[in-house]
Amino acid sequence: MHQDPAVRIQDYQVFGEYGDVNPSISDAATYTFLSVEKMQQLFSEEVEGCFLYSRHSSPMNHFLSQALAALEGTEDAHVMASGMGAISSCLLQICSSGDEIVSSRTIYGGTYAIMKNFFPKFGIKTNFVNITDLDEIKSKINDKTKVIYCETISNPLLEIADLRELRKIADERGIKLVVDNTFSPMVVPAFKLGAHIVVYSLTKFVNGTNDCVAGAVCGDHEFISSLKSVNDGAAMLLGPVLDSLRSASILKNMRTLHIRMKQHSENAMHLASELEKAGIKVFYPGLPSHPQHKLITSMIDAKYGYSGMITIDAKDFETASKLMILMQEAKVGYFAVSLGFYKTLFSSPGSSTSSEIPKEEQEAMGMTSGLVRFSMGLDNDIEDTTARIMKCMKECGLLK
Repeated sequence: MHQDPAVRIQDYQVFGEYGDVNPSISDAATYTFLSVEKMQQLFSEEVEGCFLYSRHSSPMNHFLSQALAALEGTEDAHVMASGMGAISSCLLQICSSGDEIVSSRTIYGGTYAIMKNFFPKFGIKTNFVNITDLDEIKSKINDKTKVIYCETISNPLLEIADLRELRKIADERGIKLVVDNTFSPMVVPAFKLGAHIVVYSLTKFVNGTNDCVAGAVCGDHEFISSLKSVNDGAAMLLGPVLDSLRSASILKNMRTLHIRMKQHSENAMHLASELEKAGIKVFYPGLPSHPQHKLITSMIDAKYGYSGMITIDAKDFETASKLMILMQEAKVGYFAVSLGFYKTLFSSPGSSTSSEIPKEEQEAMGMTSGLVRFSMGLDNDIEDTTARIMKCMKECGLLK
């Protein structure tokens, strides 16, 4: 298989019912059977080109799933109604009562909350670790551990998970490495580097237009089939089904993902470099000053850059808050959560996307109240955008 994900997606062609260049959208919740035998077969195994009920799969969801498998280079994939739907279904498919997860401590707040607060209801325990400390990870793995979970580029501190080394640890212990690659589609080939299973919030960069919520799990055919099992598949029984109309729009948007990721990354690198020169504390893996710059450089597909996420330290919550309002007024972008939009989005992680993490734990991992996370947009004139940001920083006293 060609290693460039852009080529894999470009080579994935699906014809619609009438030879359309966009596959036809099936506007149906259920599908008819031509024989009793075929119905019985579909309830026990998958049959290519046959569908039984849209909660299990639908033609458009199948097409999008195959495009995502092409993106990540996996045998198969399955799309769901949200990134959290994908993450929770994936982990609940692997873990049972009494099992344990070893997870990075710096992850999306919703993921942290489901592991810390919700999974214990089902007897599933999570041990949170510094994902850059391999010895700590090893020390937390025991006979009950089933998963190592991490984000390729962590939210919001942009720490880098060494997927090659984590895969070695996982294989030595006979457990699964599950990687959230939401921040770095195309940038980091997570599956190629060692992930057994790759999860995405498609809401973000993959879709890119902030008009829907969706998620995906990418892995081998055996695991994806288990997720969809009518008997014990988490994705089938919990019901996180993605609407076919949304699948169609995401599939169309994926065709420009390679172009968008290049621009997001280019803009992020420019802004990060200029802010660092101006004396701002910047977290961006593309900067040589990032403690894991060499590691991420060895992991990325260089033509797609270092992704479009930047975090800065505005020193305190009041300054960070003022800065974000000023930037919105200056039309730099939007003071809003999420990421991957055509326009720059900025938020204060401690009080938004990471607010589920207790303050004392935020402080322990270095997440201060003054952090501002940027998802860089597709600005055509990044120098003008940077100048506006600098002006806002001067107005709020962050720069002289």
